[in-house]
Amino acid sequence: MLYELRVENLLLMELAELRLGPGLNVLTGETGAGKTLLAHALDLLLGGKARAGIVRDGAAEAYVEGVFELPPWLGAGGDERIPVDAQELVLARRVWPDGRTRAYVCGRAATVGDLRELGSRLLSFYGQHEHRKLMLASAQLDTLDAFCGPRQQERRELMAAVHARVRDLEERIDALEGRAGARERELDLLDFELREIEQIAPTEEEEASLRHERERLRHQETLRAGAFASADALAPEDGDGVGALLARAAGQLEAAAALDPALAPLAERLTALRYESDDIAAELRSYVEGLEAEPGRLELVEERLAAFARLARKHGGGIAEVLAHAESCRARRQALQDAEVTITAVAGELEQACSEREQVGCELAAARRIAAPQLAAAVVERLAELAMAGAQFEVAVGEREGGFGPRGRDSVEFLIAPNPGLPPGPLREVASGGELSRVMLALLSTAHGGGPGAGGRAGGRVDARGEGGLLVFDEVDAGIGGHTARAVGAHLRELAAGRQILCITHLPQVAAAAGSHFRIVKDSSRTPAVTTVATLAGDQVVAELVRMLGADEGDQAAHGHARELLRAA
Repeated sequence: MLYELRVENLLLMELAELRLGPGLNVLTGETGAGKTLLAHALDLLLGGKARAGIVRDGAAEAYVEGVFELPPWLGAGGDERIPVDAQELVLARRVWPDGRTRAYVCGRAATVGDLRELGSRLLSFYGQHEHRKLMLASAQLDTLDAFCGPRQQERRELMAAVHARVRDLEERIDALEGRAGARERELDLLDFELREIEQIAPTEEEEASLRHERERLRHQETLRAGAFASADALAPEDGDGVGALLARAAGQLEAAAALDPALAPLAERLTALRYESDDIAAELRSYVEGLEAEPGRLELVEERLAAFARLARKHGGGIAEVLAHAESCRARRQALQDAEVTITAVAGELEQACSEREQVGCELAAARRIAAPQLAAAVVERLAELAMAGAQFEVAVGEREGGFGPRGRDSVEFLIAPNPGLPPGPLREVASGGELSRVMLALLSTAHGGGPGAGGRAGGRVDARGEGGLLVFDEVDAGIGGHTARAVGAHLRELAAGRQILCITHLPQVAAAAGSHFRIVKDSSRTPAVTTVATLAGDQVVAELVRMLGADEGDQAAHGHARELLRAA
């Protein structure tokens, strides 16, 4: 239930506060006064898109706020967006002139998606052209499924999932079979590239070793000369070198250490240096001998590195990339070799999914065929209450063209004969605007009253947890007048029993049935013009009904007619 609606600076509406009551609430006013502004305000609370230019001229922002009764499914910490101690649910939306908006839930910043999710379960909006959606086959199917109850919605969700799976598997098989012709060519290319890499068998370690060896081979003479000169300086074949000099120095220092023990450590160090120099000289001569490479070794190393370089250029710039490419080729080759096995496996999955889809489709169809005559009978009964006694209404369930879809393979067509003696025809071809409005009201009443599955709502717009939420009708009584209008008013009042309805109307017969009456008035003497909303009671309601009847304020006959409308309601 919506306790209060507050609107600030929305187009012509500077400030409006509506405190709605239970049952039927109506909003009336002259054409152009701005009745649809409130409908747009409610749409903003539902997360709707803010139209450009909706902020009142000169205002910093527009603001819409709705205070709702806290539903049981949100209370006691049932939703982290709602404070645990919240007594009411407050949805709000700010709109700035540049089109930016901000949403709030219970005073906390939220997303537009939060408003859309919460608002859609608290409020169902039926615009002045909503009844025309009934001419769409998809809307008719949705309405029948909603009448079938919540179990049907579960079947629909399962059907949508399994149908999507079937389509995905079909696409996978098509892709696998479509690649069959190119598979052999791709396998040949993969085999060629793998043979090329495997024949060379490069590794990063070998590449580093070859580069080092190439440098040694390129500078072999320089290395030999340097090592030989150093070895000769340490221990020449003829004459004394560094080693001999160190030996003499060590001998002299040992003799002196006999007189002064403090020199003994230094003598030992000199002896160690002598032996170290001899070892270094020996290793240098061994190094020189090892520099002798087999003839043509440098050419072999260069060829090997050139082969590495060709692979690197071809496959990504380095040996690591070459090896990664080889691994990728092996995986791709395996996948192609397993393609036939994959096709067989996917075909098995597809067969199973099609079988499941067939089963769910049969369950959907069975529920629809059981519910169709029950929905039709209930609508006929309601239409009789809406001044369409004798009208025939049928719900035809057939098979859709093209077979299965996300909602099954059934098509639904609403058929109507507004007057006796004529065969029923498609609703979209036979019904007038006023008749469509009454059919929609009849369907709404039937759905709210519960179908064979303990009832969802028409079109599945609000689930069972949203039962008792606000229904908003924006001039759905268009095209209706006279006794029919009175019947619609009575019907709306009956529909409002146990729930809350806000009806924006231009019919006095409908307005007279309201428990709460609001009037919207535009003051054009101000610039820009200002629209205000007032709550009417007593004689004010009578005066508004007189205006809606098109009579002058002093017309006593119109006053009497207005009071008669109120008594009759």
